[in-house]
Amino acid sequence: MRTRTPSPGSSTEILLDAYRTMVLIRRCEEALAKAHQRGLVHGACHTYIGQEAIAAGVCAHLQPDDAVFSTHRGHGHALAKGLEPRELIAELFGRESGCSRGRGGSMHLFAPEIGLMGTSGIVGPSILQAAGAGYAFKLSGGGRVAVAFFGDGAVNNGAFHEGLNMASIWNLPVVFICENNQFATEVPFSYASGNPGVGRRGKSYGIPGVEVDGNDLRAVLVAADAAVGRARAGKGATLIECKTYRTRAHAEGMADTGYRSKQEVVEWKARCPLERMRNYLVTEGIASRGEIERVDSKITETVQKAVTFAESSPYPDPSTATAHVYAPDGVEAPPTPPDPGGTNRETTWMQATLEALSAGMARNDSIFVLGEGIGKRGGNFATTQGLYELYGAERLCDTPICERGFVGLACGASMAGARPVVDFMFADFVLDGVGEIINQIAKVQYMSSGRLVMPVLLRGCVGIGHSAATHHSGSYHSMFAHFPGLRVVVPSTAFDAKGLLAHALRCNDPVLFLEHRELLADKCLVPESDYEIPFGVAHVAREGRDVTVVALARMVKEALAAADQLAGEGIEVEVIDPRTISPLDEDAILASVAKTGRLLAVDEDYSPCGFAAEVMALVSDAGFDDLDAPLRRLAGKFAPTPYSPPLEQAVMIGAGDIAAAIRGLVEE
Repeated sequence: MRTRTPSPGSSTEILLDAYRTMVLIRRCEEALAKAHQRGLVHGACHTYIGQEAIAAGVCAHLQPDDAVFSTHRGHGHALAKGLEPRELIAELFGRESGCSRGRGGSMHLFAPEIGLMGTSGIVGPSILQAAGAGYAFKLSGGGRVAVAFFGDGAVNNGAFHEGLNMASIWNLPVVFICENNQFATEVPFSYASGNPGVGRRGKSYGIPGVEVDGNDLRAVLVAADAAVGRARAGKGATLIECKTYRTRAHAEGMADTGYRSKQEVVEWKARCPLERMRNYLVTEGIASRGEIERVDSKITETVQKAVTFAESSPYPDPSTATAHVYAPDGVEAPPTPPDPGGTNRETTWMQATLEALSAGMARNDSIFVLGEGIGKRGGNFATTQGLYELYGAERLCDTPICERGFVGLACGASMAGARPVVDFMFADFVLDGVGEIINQIAKVQYMSSGRLVMPVLLRGCVGIGHSAATHHSGSYHSMFAHFPGLRVVVPSTAFDAKGLLAHALRCNDPVLFLEHRELLADKCLVPESDYEIPFGVAHVAREGRDVTVVALARMVKEALAAADQLAGEGIEVEVIDPRTISPLDEDAILASVAKTGRLLAVDEDYSPCGFAAEVMALVSDAGFDDLDAPLRRLAGKFAPTPYSPPLEQAVMIGAGDIAAAIRGLVEE
């Protein structure tokens, strides 16, 4: 056998290993396509046939602790990163032995043990999550690299712009791999993009951009070698466009006509990356035909055994269907918080939460803050004032105005071991990133079967009362509390805000920490010492015997004012402040209603499908026999928040409204 000197990035060992990976991907995908026809794959099956050279060529340069983030067409990336075929096939069969324990299927593959951080059924998140992992790696050091695989459909998505821009300005160790297989589902790239190239777009973001033949393993190896080496050396991100083609339908069982011709598919099949590599290995004397056939035979046998293993594996126990929605406590339980009456120090909400954040960052150097103006400026509401001088620009990271981008980045950073705090100023703004919160942040722990935790803290202002109109006055606690996986915290005092924020900084679940703007300057007794308030523990803000009022945030203040007024009329009101609504302290609410026999649920937000309705449903279900009067709720008017003060007042509720509602309830 004759040999030749290999070109850079294409040593004989690397070429042979990458070829084996390509064959493994192809045989697994062929087996899965047949299994889908047999009904063993219960949902979607997006095969990677025709694109094998890309995954094999890129992952050949990765270490086990490098991170890969992928797409709905991620089987090839998973196998190339080291996933065992039987774990992949078992996952698509919905079995307990699958890599996601049956929770993911074709589009949601997790194996963090080997650096496969997840594949996603949504277009674009892999780009942002890889940037986040890159940010975490930059903080921790060690030369680790993050890779994002995505299709041509993602490059016309906002995540592409936001992710590449953040990777560029922060010099992140990320490699962006666009697998341009010519179609986003069934929409041609030539139609969907005004710019016919992807690789050349790198220049627009100040990073290298490369275009390669994605069906040529050697070309991919060389480009990936340079990009991974550049990232590992701290020189920043690279964008690589790999031009390729999927030769099967978008997903198994879908029609594959009407958007491309059979002739086009035949022509691309003739450019098969496996055949090209086989011919090269033989022609160059790197391997004989017999050696190639033995590799193929051995891998075919491995895949057949994997199918048998997967088919014989048990399904998950149905009793575990709700496991891993939240992380186990995993941290020492906080001590009982101090009595605020034990101090004579009064301070504002803003100062109290700043103390909690500063103490948390001093204890844990994996905590960093993302947001607009939170660096030298110290935040729009002084949320990070003075911390920039203590911790520097990497841990107090001023962001572009790209809420989806930096929320998605926070998700990836958490997956890679960091603890990001996203300061989004106003809750209305984070709605631009709500998909990343609901589809990614809230679900990662569950989809990974608890092997990844998501310690993201998302904080910002809610509430009306300052003529800020409809884009700076929203309260979205009811919406976020609807989704499993999220913790939702809505304090009413500076004392509670400090303790709850301190707890959030140690929590392994994602936390929405919503702060009413009209309370930020309010003062109360707050100890200087560090303390925590656990989630799910309500506060009895005032004891009473006649009516229970359950309220949040500013409404607690208004309810207390109403209670003071009504005490003079002989009506004693008990005010329950849940402090968190996910989890909700149901026992405290039910115990109060059992004592008073009456309930008024008060919420500044709209009434339909809201927090007040949930409280009423709870009492109706579990406390109905304790009621002496009908359940009542009081909420803001069902309208966007207007600007003009008289109009704003017309949609708000205050102490007078609450007092009137209580009087009516007592009379029933």
